[in-house]
Amino acid sequence: MHFDLTDLRLFVAVAEAGSITGGAARAALSLAAASTRVRDMEHQAGAALLERGRRGVVLTPAGRTLLRHARQVKRQVELMRGELGEYADGLRATVRLLANTAALGEWLPELLAQFLVAHPRIDLALIETGSEDAVAALREDAADLAVVAGHAALDGLQVDAFRQDRLVLVVPVDHSLAAAPGTRLAALLDQDFIGLPDDSALQRHLQAQAALLGARLRLRAQVQGVDTVCRMVACGAGVAILPEAAARRSSVRERLAQVPLEDAWAPRQLWIATRADTALPLPAQRLLQWLRARAGAAPD
Repeated sequence: MHFDLTDLRLFVAVAEAGSITGGAARAALSLAAASTRVRDMEHQAGAALLERGRRGVVLTPAGRTLLRHARQVKRQVELMRGELGEYADGLRATVRLLANTAALGEWLPELLAQFLVAHPRIDLALIETGSEDAVAALREDAADLAVVAGHAALDGLQVDAFRQDRLVLVVPVDHSLAAAPGTRLAALLDQDFIGLPDDSALQRHLQAQAALLGARLRLRAQVQGVDTVCRMVACGAGVAILPEAAARRSSVRERLAQVPLEDAWAPRQLWIATRADTALPLPAQRLLQWLRARAGAAPD
C-alpha cells in the first residue's frame, strides 16, 4: 500500500470539504485528477473510503481510519517543516487557527497581522467557526489552535484566558428598549432582527439559542460585517445581538444604544485552546506564545 503526501493531503481536504469537488479545489487539483487519486487510494486500501451521494461524500469506517492517519502524517510533516524552518531560508510553514466571530472580528486582526510581520516564514490558515466546531476540530487534529468561548466543552484541552467578551442587544437610541436595564432573548422573539450571514459562527449560535426556546429569530436582513449590521440598526431597520466591543467601535455608535443581555450565555470568556496531548509544530508554538503574551490587553 503506497499513499504519497499529495494523496493524503487530498483525502484530508475531501473529508473536510464533504465533497471530492471541494477537496480538489482545496488541494489545487483538477476534479478529474482528484477523482482518479481517490479511486486509486480505494483500490490500494482494498476497501471503499467514501460513500458518494448527491450532496457530497461521507467517510466509511475505513475512510475515518485513513483520515486519522493522514492527519497524523500531515502533522509530522508540519513539525519537520517548522523545525527545519529555524535553519533554512525560504522554507514556509502554515499554522491552522480557528476562531469564533467575536475573536476574529474584534480581537485578532491586528494581533495576527503583527505576528505575520514579525514571522515572515509563517503563514496562517484562519477560519471563522463556532466554538463547539472549533473544539471538535482540535480534538480531531484538524487545527493547531482555536480561540473559543467558554460555553464549549474544553475538558482535556490546554487553555489560556484570552479576552472577556459580552453579547448585547443593539438598538437605535430612540428605540423603546434603549433605556432598559437589561433583557433576555426570550423577550425579544417578537422583534425584527438584522443579522450576519448563516455561515457566521455568531449567527449560528444565536439561532441555536432561539431554537432552545422553541422559536426562530425574525430576520429582516442578513449582511456581511458587524459595522454594516450596526448601520442598518441605526436607521431603524431592526435590532441586533452583537459583541459589546464590536458595537462600541461601530462607525455609528453614537446613534445606537446597548442593552445588556441577561441570558447565562451572554457574558463570555474567550480562551486560547489547543490539544494537551499533542506536541505543537514550532510555528504554532510561536503563535501560541504570541497570543499568550498579549492576552487580556486592550485591542490596538
